[in-house]
Amino acid sequence: MLLDNGDCDDGDDDGWSLNPFGTAPPNYRPAFTLAGHPPPFSDQVLENVLENVLCFLTSHRDRNAASLVCKSWFRAEAQTRLELFIGNCYAVSPARAVDRFRCIQSLVLKGKPRFADFNLVPLGWGALFSPWVAAMVPSYPSLERVCLKRMTVSDADLVILATSFPCFRDLSLICCDGFTTAGLAAIAERCRRLRSLDLIDNDVEDDDEEVVDWVSCFPPGKTWLESLVFDCVGCAVNFEALEALVARSPSLWRLRVNEHVSVGRLFRLMARAPQLTHLGTGSFSSFEGEGDFRPSLKSAFMASQSLVCLSGFRDLAPEYLPSIYPVCANLISLNLSYAQITTDQLKPVITRCHNLQTFWVLDSVRDEGLRMVAATCKNLRELRVFPLDATEDSEGSVSDIGLVAISEGCRKLQSILYFCQTMTNAAIIAMSNNCPDLVVFRLCIMGRHRPDHLTGEPMDEGFGAIVKNCKKLTRLAISGLLSDRAFAYIGKYGKLVRTLSVAFAGNSDLGLRYVLEGCPKLQKLEIRDSPFGDTGLLSGIHHYYNMRFLWMSSCKVSVKGCKEVATRLPHMVVEVIRDRLEDDNSVALEKLYMYRSLVGPRNDAPSFVKLL
Repeated sequence: MLLDNGDCDDGDDDGWSLNPFGTAPPNYRPAFTLAGHPPPFSDQVLENVLENVLCFLTSHRDRNAASLVCKSWFRAEAQTRLELFIGNCYAVSPARAVDRFRCIQSLVLKGKPRFADFNLVPLGWGALFSPWVAAMVPSYPSLERVCLKRMTVSDADLVILATSFPCFRDLSLICCDGFTTAGLAAIAERCRRLRSLDLIDNDVEDDDEEVVDWVSCFPPGKTWLESLVFDCVGCAVNFEALEALVARSPSLWRLRVNEHVSVGRLFRLMARAPQLTHLGTGSFSSFEGEGDFRPSLKSAFMASQSLVCLSGFRDLAPEYLPSIYPVCANLISLNLSYAQITTDQLKPVITRCHNLQTFWVLDSVRDEGLRMVAATCKNLRELRVFPLDATEDSEGSVSDIGLVAISEGCRKLQSILYFCQTMTNAAIIAMSNNCPDLVVFRLCIMGRHRPDHLTGEPMDEGFGAIVKNCKKLTRLAISGLLSDRAFAYIGKYGKLVRTLSVAFAGNSDLGLRYVLEGCPKLQKLEIRDSPFGDTGLLSGIHHYYNMRFLWMSSCKVSVKGCKEVATRLPHMVVEVIRDRLEDDNSVALEKLYMYRSLVGPRNDAPSFVKLL
């Protein structure tokens, strides 16, 4: 229902399900009691037994189902839950969460809508971590792990985490903002048993004169570190302190450094940690005046036979690429999404990666590069092809030819994200036939309303084939010239689709109605620059309580339509986001964000957000 479980990459399993009013279900006698006779044990004994049984339930869906049986099961499930996932920080209040779940050791919390990644959510929108950490201090003395995504985290919040939870060991911040190296220093210094510090795609807000040497703040002696990721931190680190830290961290298996670490320093780190399995290389070039480190770097990779995942490669110097050849045969994951690598440069690398399962790359490899991937990587499960130039008028480097090649060569593919300028229905149909195990299909045809570039027809039949032939599909992103027919296909065949992203697509409210009435599992719906209005919005009245959120921007929805939804669904929070709210209720909105909440509208909305 409201809160979905998953890792920090937007999983879709239910995390904490409640009935519409967030109360325990009615109590009733268990089915195994005899009619007219009391149960053989007291309620307390039954709850004690239940608690011991529920400890073996690891699936959040199973736990949610158990909590809805009766009041005693409801209480027992809450008392035994150690991990809490909240997919929307405004869906429930911190006080309500800690009041129900008293023994939490791990918290995953998400804040801003996903379109914040595309700068569609204004700065200062909200999602503050401060009230959450304040509520957790007296309630969760055994807290060990926090993972935050798209939250605003202050240095003061990080200080509280570091000083208030003696068992704290794992911190992951993904797409967060608001903190500086001073907050990182507090975590490094105070968390004596820190096991992981993963900083991924964050905005670390340091001025040059305020940068703190946070790496030097780790206590001396042997550490418990297993994972250290800081490739998003824009400032340089004290390399001597980093090298010493790596040397005294024998359990370190993942290390991802930032662009201020050159290959001349990288091989020194690798020599200190030959046990690494995951490595982010930082800048894959030598800095001015450092000299040539090709022999040393190659020796370091030859000695690192445990490596299975490689990423980084910023500022790629092609002459250093042969250094990674010795580990290519072992790689299951390779991320070249920061490397402007050509087809010729890719060939000697990818032809050695026969065991690759995950591959991220820029479209600079062109269709020829994808053909090489298809010919070599028969076990590939996930492919992401990003654009080197994301503007609408750029000349795309990959096309339907590359997509067909991948579908023919990588039959085990389960997830694909593909940016291109041109596409055909035939290519997408081939993908649906050749890769029926697809769970995630995200195709971004850059530019507005682009048809099949060979036939000029809408892309309806291609996306229709995907939802019809890929029976396991749960996540779909569509683009290009699409009519209501495509949405009719999604509504008819997309019965497992949980996340749908739509851009520049559709031609009437009927298309949105097809989806809202036909996709019973739909949890997250993101729409931008599409012609859907109030009629389409109101067609989902029956389903919104079952969704995590609905986002619409640059559509034809009006304030009047949003007010009607808010009136008919009092437990939905309807946010209108724009700089100025006109008096005319019929004016189309800039942005609409709608979500279920057990506590009603939030009290920290900025002036550019109007709560209906």
